[in-house]
Order: sequence, then structure tokens, then C-alpha cells
Amino acid sequence: MSYDREKQVAIEATLSAAKLCEKVRQDIPPAMEKGDKSPVTVADLGSQAIICKAISEVFSHDPIVGEEDATELRKPEMAENLAKVTEYVKGEIADATSEQVTTWIDRGNGQVGQRFWTLDPIDGTKGFLRQDQYAIALALIEDGEVKVGVMACPAYPVPNHKPGMLFMAVRGEGAIMMPFATAEQTPIHVVKADDTANMRFVESVESAHGDQDRQNAIAQAVGIKADSVRMDSQAKYGAVASGKAALYLRLPSPKSPDYRENIWDHAAGAIVVEEAGGRVTDMYGKPLDFASKPKMMENQGVVVSNGIIHDTVLAALK
Repeated sequence: MSYDREKQVAIEATLSAAKLCEKVRQDIPPAMEKGDKSPVTVADLGSQAIICKAISEVFSHDPIVGEEDATELRKPEMAENLAKVTEYVKGEIADATSEQVTTWIDRGNGQVGQRFWTLDPIDGTKGFLRQDQYAIALALIEDGEVKVGVMACPAYPVPNHKPGMLFMAVRGEGAIMMPFATAEQTPIHVVKADDTANMRFVESVESAHGDQDRQNAIAQAVGIKADSVRMDSQAKYGAVASGKAALYLRLPSPKSPDYRENIWDHAAGAIVVEEAGGRVTDMYGKPLDFASKPKMMENQGVVVSNGIIHDTVLAALK
């Protein structure tokens, strides 16, 4: 089965959302707070609105499992924030109304099933607020397997051009990257064993997102001597897929050992790495379960590698 249409719609939607996010970032609006107190800006909501509208128009029967919803945004005291979100969305969809925007956002309240999309409208919100790395991540899951993954990374460095890189993959077709500035698509591959210069290790900037002491110990145990490169968001998957790093570890934090990852935080990145020749599992070597629930309840931790060192990493973790 061809997924060309799905890939094209996903690319166009994430690039449009990236334009909105960068416009918001230029203005740096005050962050709102979700119920769990993590920061969320009008960019998250505007990004989700744009992408959900695009998917729904072409694939009207496909559920979308997204990170955000419009419950808070509909409250009277949030009228100013709703107006801001709508104004930014209008930059990409000129005739958008506030009512449409909230409806589009809530299209992301779908359920996992035989075929569905999962969306993180801004993965790495803190990186976004710091003017650092973030990603707009969208993936199609069908019959329990990620079939299409697209990540727009507006702050990802591009030699001799402005930052901004799109990473994408279709199952069985390999992975590619495309600079925003040139739209030139290039196949990507994980780092080879003899490329010692890129035998690096990436991890999250936020210490609460993992066990940094253990992660560094594991990296050293498998022969990676350089200090870790700390990077927000699924851009880390892009670094591994494009051969700029050999390993990404996200091990449970000692402060929250029972934490389980959300599917939208990993699905798009996972297929990009796998199609680039790498491997993605949990810390016990089990495949990540993107098809059962929004949270990967049967998995703990995430190990992303060039494949060559993966079994050695898993053995070190034991």
C-alpha cells in the first residue's frame, strides 16, 4: 500500500504549523499553564489546530490522538488567549474563526485504533520558550505499526543556511531530511561503526526527563567517551537518524521510576530512525507499543541507536 498522500499531507501540515510556531516565538508570548503545570503557549494550540484541520479534510475518518485540547481555551477568562491563537492561525488559514480553531484543536481528542494519527504540536515546549530546539511531530499508526512519520524541527542547524530541518519516513521506503530553506530531499542513514567523530550520545536537556547519571554511565560502557549532547524534543531522533549521534537514551528518572512515555513523544522519531537503519526499543529490548494506549504502559525507558551498538547497550543496562 502506498502512503504517498499521507506523507504529503503530513509534510505540508507540519511545515505550515512550523511557520506559525516561529511567528509566535518571535513574539515570545507569556506561557499559559496546563493542569499539570507544564508550560504551553498559543503555539501548541495553533499548531494542533492547523494540523488537525489538514488531516481531517483529507482523511476525515482517521482519529487523531493529540497532546492538547481546547477545554481551557473555551473558558470566558481565556478569551484573550483564544483571540491570540486565532490570530496566529489566520496567518496560515486566512478565514479561520475562533469557533473553528477550538473545533480543530479538539479533533485531536481521538482514540487509538486500527488506524489513527498521533500528534505532538510542539514537542519540547521548554526548548521552544528558551529559543532552543523543538519539534512538530506527526505519525500515522496502522495495524499496530507506525507507517508514516514527519518531524519539523525549526531550530535544527543547517550548514550554510538558516536553521530548520524536516525529517520524514514511510515504512519500507527509507528516511529523508529536507532543509526548510531549500526543500532539497536527501536520504539519511545512521552513523557507521568506523565513524568515530559522530559516535556521540544525545539526551534531554531537562534532568527530570531521564536518569542522566545512569545514561552517561551506559554511554561510557559501550565506548562513547565524549560528553553527551543535550537537546530538547524529538530532534534527538533526527540527530541519530542523520548520523550525527549513535545513541539516544531516555531512562526513567529516579524521582519518577514508574513514569510511562506518551506515544506522541516518540512515534514519529522512531520510524525515522528505523528507516535510516537504526533501532528503537525500550530499556528491556521490547518494541515500543504505539497502538494500545496513548501512554506506553508496557514499556519503560527508551533506547535509540544506530543499531550496531544496540545489543551492547541493552546488555549494559542489565
